[in-house]
Amino acid sequence: MTNVPRAAEPSREPTTAEDGGRITARDARAAGVPVPVGGRRPSAHRAGYAALGWALVYGGFGLVSTSAGSALFHRAAEPLPVALNWVVVAVAAVTVITVPAAVRPDPRIPRAVVLATLAGLCVVSGVAAFGLLMDVITLVFAQAVGSWTATANRALAAIGVVLLVATARAYRSAAYGTCPRCGSVHTSPAVPAADPSVASPAVRPAALSVVRGGPEPVPASRRVRLTAYLGAAAFLPYAAMKTTWALGGTFAGVGGAEMTATMERNGASELMLTLERWGVDVTALLAALGVFLILGLVRPWGQVFPRWTLALRGRRVPRWLPLAPALVGVATLAPYGVAGLVYAALGTAGVVAVPRGDFPTPGDALLVIWFGLGAFAVYGVALAVAARSYLRRTRPVCALAGAGAVA
Repeated sequence: MTNVPRAAEPSREPTTAEDGGRITARDARAAGVPVPVGGRRPSAHRAGYAALGWALVYGGFGLVSTSAGSALFHRAAEPLPVALNWVVVAVAAVTVITVPAAVRPDPRIPRAVVLATLAGLCVVSGVAAFGLLMDVITLVFAQAVGSWTATANRALAAIGVVLLVATARAYRSAAYGTCPRCGSVHTSPAVPAADPSVASPAVRPAALSVVRGGPEPVPASRRVRLTAYLGAAAFLPYAAMKTTWALGGTFAGVGGAEMTATMERNGASELMLTLERWGVDVTALLAALGVFLILGLVRPWGQVFPRWTLALRGRRVPRWLPLAPALVGVATLAPYGVAGLVYAALGTAGVVAVPRGDFPTPGDALLVIWFGLGAFAVYGVALAVAARSYLRRTRPVCALAGAGAVA
């Protein structure tokens, strides 16, 4: 009589990533563990339908703006050709075509094609959203923006990035059999992955009990922490420059009173001007908030509220709370700062002419560019490193309460 392999007894202790309860889809397939492929999941439906709704709204917005002759893209305060509005319509159209293939996978369409198209849409939408952070800061402190149409375009594009990323994650989870929450394949370490009893559908329960939790708060690696500290320190010269002007001092040939008059001439709000007269520069305050953010991304108190938060102390920090401003900051400050550094380097080398603007000489203007955009570049890159580390260290953990199955 042939012996039928039996499933191992359920484990009493929940398994975790550290003790083998979490493997990648590639590892599972290599070990002979069956991985569900191509299944439809409610998360893919929700994200996909939301992305479709966004595409219809965004495409309609692009068509209306084009018909009205309103430019959606600006370079600084200068509107770019209205013909570029068709990029918005194209993004919306490709989204409408691609998302259904992610919501209801068709085996005739390669998964790599769907994922690559969604990734491309994310990149284009991210470029369209560039400058949203600056618009928000201007709106908060100046109660106005350069172009409401351009700001609406950036906001819609940013929403699109979020929805397209969610759709891509849900589709990848369904296509490769990974957990939509933690991104790994759930399998029990109690039975070896190559054991035929694991591969047998007869011993796989229809559902496996999953205990969801979060990882223990730990600091980032030493290299990441040093990078974050460097990014924080990069703001010191910038903050010192702005504070010098706010206190009435002189830097780069411009005094505090002249700088306040320039701010007023450029349309600064009464709040900004009042704080400036009191010796408080708004951008220096924002730099301090940026330092607080990047330090929180690499220290344990960025994962669990510390004691000085009173009622919140001991509670887990929602991942989106630091990651949302961090990712927006990376997408804005890093490219803006790096491009500014290239411009400053070319200006210093005499390759391009740097206008003096509101400063006595082009050299003074160049010095301010180095202090300002140099800070943005170093901080933006450091923020990207810190955010990536935080994203990996706070990845949710799913602990399996059973054995002998793939969930």
